[in-house]
Amino acid sequence: MTSLDLALVGNGSIGALIDGEGAVVWCCFPRFDGDPVFCSLLAGDAPRDEDGTFAIELQGAVKTEQEYLPDTPILVTRFYDAKGGGVEITDFSPRYEKDGEMFCPRLLVRQVRPIGGQPNIRVRVVPAADYGCAKRPHALGANHISYAGEQALRLTTNAPTESIVHRTLFHVRETITLMFGLDDPVAGDVTSAGTTMLERTTAYWRNWVRSLHAPTEWHDDVIRAAITLELNVYEPTGAIIPAMTTSIPEAPNTGRTWDYRYCWPRDAYFTADALCRLGEMRTIERYLAFLLGVAAKTDDAHLVPIYTIDGGPIPGEHVAKCLPGYRGMGPVRIGNKASEQAQHDLYGEAVLTAESLFLNLNAIRAGDEALLAKLELFGEHAARLYEVPDAGLWELRGTERVHTFSSIMCWAACDRLAKYAARLRLADRAGYWRSRATRIHEVISLRSWNAKLNAFTATMDGDSLDASLLLMPRLGFLDADDPRFAGTVAAIEKQLKHGDFVYRYVERDDFGYPENAFLVCTFWYIEALAAMGGTRRKEARALFERVLAARNRHGLLAEDLDPRTLEQWGNFPQTYCMAGIVDCAIALAR
Repeated sequence: MTSLDLALVGNGSIGALIDGEGAVVWCCFPRFDGDPVFCSLLAGDAPRDEDGTFAIELQGAVKTEQEYLPDTPILVTRFYDAKGGGVEITDFSPRYEKDGEMFCPRLLVRQVRPIGGQPNIRVRVVPAADYGCAKRPHALGANHISYAGEQALRLTTNAPTESIVHRTLFHVRETITLMFGLDDPVAGDVTSAGTTMLERTTAYWRNWVRSLHAPTEWHDDVIRAAITLELNVYEPTGAIIPAMTTSIPEAPNTGRTWDYRYCWPRDAYFTADALCRLGEMRTIERYLAFLLGVAAKTDDAHLVPIYTIDGGPIPGEHVAKCLPGYRGMGPVRIGNKASEQAQHDLYGEAVLTAESLFLNLNAIRAGDEALLAKLELFGEHAARLYEVPDAGLWELRGTERVHTFSSIMCWAACDRLAKYAARLRLADRAGYWRSRATRIHEVISLRSWNAKLNAFTATMDGDSLDASLLLMPRLGFLDADDPRFAGTVAAIEKQLKHGDFVYRYVERDDFGYPENAFLVCTFWYIEALAAMGGTRRKEARALFERVLAARNRHGLLAEDLDPRTLEQWGNFPQTYCMAGIVDCAIALAR
């Protein structure tokens, strides 16, 4: 693997990344945070037929085309040879309503059909186990290959299974269907079953897209972002992950490799909120239920920075010893040590998650006193912790400070609770939370304002900058026309903006100095300029177009970007960035 020019295919139960040559380079089973059965993305320079491979190759291929079917996460790859022969691969995971429920099997379907000439193909299916350390024993059945392991897997197909096992060429005369998933039999003809799944999945996604309220300008960009966000929502529980991958480095050879296959309440809020802005309420309601469920398991609604996608504790951070990493740049980590940190902004995001239920008159499930009472438990934590040091939203591992963004989020928790209570005509509760919000606002305004810099700073009584403070108007802490916000933006432009892109901070951290731009910060900057209006809004529009041009061919973004080469780095695709596309398009369309 030499680039992140990849497409994401999934259904809310599994997600697969497919490269430009039609190979599945990353896919975990039986769920997002499971064992990477296909893991060539992190296999360094290992040959393509090594363990962890699922490739389909056309003999003599000289040309390749690849695109999503419009308004779906269904990927089509076409190969052509020099003699006019060709095949078309359609990749998808089934998702549609069945018997009154969402049908999202842990299944990747690959259909191959001839589109000219006499095409011969080779199919390589070598699923790995134990993070690339083991090869799975296989057994042939009448129309399938079974692969043993802690989680047994099966490839059901009408292709010659002997040819697949021995990786030999075979002729494609009719549609070949390959269904890879859990070791469950497929009833009936596999191609008929696959075709029906494809038709129903296509219809589902196009109906879902029609239900969204996307701006006319940048419509297709927003829709692709929305579909990508929805693919990161774990259907069985409503949990939301930041990215499908682990350990794609933020920058080359830095050791900045993290496992993002779990649920961060912070990232999940930004994803759910972006979808909510498009009118997708189901996601935010199910995620809020997940969040309240994990809080209910404690005595006092205490939240931790990261959960597994079923709401439990994540694994202790350790290294996958058999995977060298993206381009050989390890370590490949399993688990995330940030789960052990204190991050006090979580309570603000938790309360903000319910905002549409209380303040949006079109909400299907309106917020009530019972929901308010649960959210008030988060508010009590926020009111207690706003001046207590933490690791901050950037999860610094070496030190704790009183981070201004964490304090602002604690203010947001109290501010919104006051508004929710007022909407419910609970005057006493509204007054209670308003007084706390006012006190926190006063402290932040005093201790985080640096007159010398003419800016709010990353920490209370500090002198460094943090791009997250670009969110102050969006959160309601300051108006966009407040001179203090203008000063903060100017200081960020001077210190954190390199070319078109904004760094989250530039001071030295546990791993040295940041080398690449953290892309969501640039989206926050665009949104801030749009809110400031006038010529700044024109700057925002031009910059938004330039950032969109940095996406890969499928309209997807990773977490980080080299501002010099526009090369993508970091876990992929990153929901922060895809949410940024939605948020900026809406801000600029107003």
